[in-house]
Order: sequence, then C-alpha cells, then structure tokens
Amino acid sequence: MSAVGTATRRARSHRRLRWVVMTLAAVFFLLPLWAMVVFSTSSPRGVTGQTWRQLIDVGQLARDYPSFVEGVKLSAYLVVLTVAMMLVLLVPTMTWVRLRLPRLRRPMEFLCLLPLTIPAIVLVVGLAPVYAWVTYFFGGSSVWLFFAYTVLVLPYAYRAIDAGLSAIDVRTLSEAARGLGASWPRVFWSIITPNIRTALMSASFLSVALVLGEYTIASLMSRNNLQVSIFQLSQRTPSMSVAVSLAALLLCFVLLVGLSLLAGRRRRATVAATTAQAPSPVPVEEPS
Repeated sequence: MSAVGTATRRARSHRRLRWVVMTLAAVFFLLPLWAMVVFSTSSPRGVTGQTWRQLIDVGQLARDYPSFVEGVKLSAYLVVLTVAMMLVLLVPTMTWVRLRLPRLRRPMEFLCLLPLTIPAIVLVVGLAPVYAWVTYFFGGSSVWLFFAYTVLVLPYAYRAIDAGLSAIDVRTLSEAARGLGASWPRVFWSIITPNIRTALMSASFLSVALVLGEYTIASLMSRNNLQVSIFQLSQRTPSMSVAVSLAALLLCFVLLVGLSLLAGRRRRATVAATTAQAPSPVPVEEPS
C-alpha cells in the first residue's frame, strides 16, 4: 500500500513539474510574440489594425514598399532554387556513397558539416572572388545567391537525409530491386526516395527556414533579400517591419506543424498497410 502511495505521489509531482516546465516554455516563447503584436497594432490614437491591413493588401504594399516586395520575391526564388540544388546534390550522392563507396562516408560528412565551423563573414570573403566570376559570366542577378545558400544548408540537410537513409536498409532494398530487373534510376526514384520522404521533407523545411532567415551574406554582398528588406523597412516604418517579422515566424510555424502532421499521417498509413498485409496466424489444432 505504501509503495502504491509513493508511486502516486511521484506521478503527481512529475505531472506538476511537467506543467511548470510547459508553462515557463510557453511564456518564454509567446511573450515576445505578444509584444510584437502589441507593437505592430499600437498607434498614438490607440490600437489599430492599419499595419496588418496594409500587409495583406499586396497591391498597396507593392506601391508603398517596392524594395520590400522585391526582397520577398528574391527570397522565394532563392528558396526554390536552393532546395532543388540541395536535393539534386545530396540525395543521389549520399545514396551512391552508401551503396558503392562506403569509405567516403566520413570525408563526405566532414565536407558537408564544414560550413558550420566557418563564420559567415569568412564565407563572404571566400565567395566574393567566386561571385565576381559568376557576375562576369552570368550577370549580376541576385538569384545566383542560391549557390552560397546551398553551401550554407549542407550541414542541416545532410543530417536529416543521413538519418532517413540510416533508418532503412539501402543495400538490401537496392539489391532486391536490381534482382527483379529494375534499372538504377528506377531503384532510386521508386525504391529509395519514397522510403526517405520524411527525411527529404525535413531537409527541405530546414533549408527553407535558413534561406528565409539569412541576412549576413546578402547584406555584405549588397543583395536585397527578405531579411535585408525587413531591416531597411525598420528604418522607415518600424511597426511594418515587426508585422512582417511576425508573419514570417508564423509562416515557419505553420510549415513545421504541417510537416509534423503530414509525417505522422504517412507513418500511420504505412503501419496500417503493413498490418493489413501481414499473414494471419494459422490456428493450431489441439490433440484429441
């Protein structure tokens, strides 16, 4: 009886501690967001939604803040190009290294994680001569920043994709598919890629979040992406820059929740399909 009472008291204390930690975390994360809402809706005359109405009205926003709209468009292009470049570079290479060149796994991991140890200012100094040649051959468009952003997202994308590849038996799946007559492109697109879909989505989301939040490289290279335009907007209209920052945070939050829900739904569907295809146990007849 005393053991049951001790277990009950311990469970209650754990439950209280859990609620205290969750409350502190909620206050820590939600209080700055609430401050941003208050600042973006404050005016000398009281509370107003003029800033948010202006943010939703794309036409008026483009007329009043053309530089900001250009920064948003450039960041959208950079997101698409960076994610596509990252997937094209990493997924086939990592899969092929696991299948054919396992000795290169550590060197490849070192190269992919190397940008984490290099400060952004050093990257800019190293990339400046490269972009001088890029500008000479392809023009001075800011879209070419996606080369630098692909380097930046390599560590995070590598970790996400590596976790997905480690969760499946790549060699057995590919050898089974090859034994049934599938070509290497079909093995890659029809066997490997569907099994690491969640890892690819995680890598893509991390890349999107990093590109949308990148400021240092674009600012030092005199490019106008989303974060640079928000900074310039804060010099002119602080309430609008705070509203834009809050909208970007909420967009990332919605993407994260959507990714989690989609991954959970696919996991449940996979478990249900596996359970449905499993053979039913054969009843054993008892001896008479």
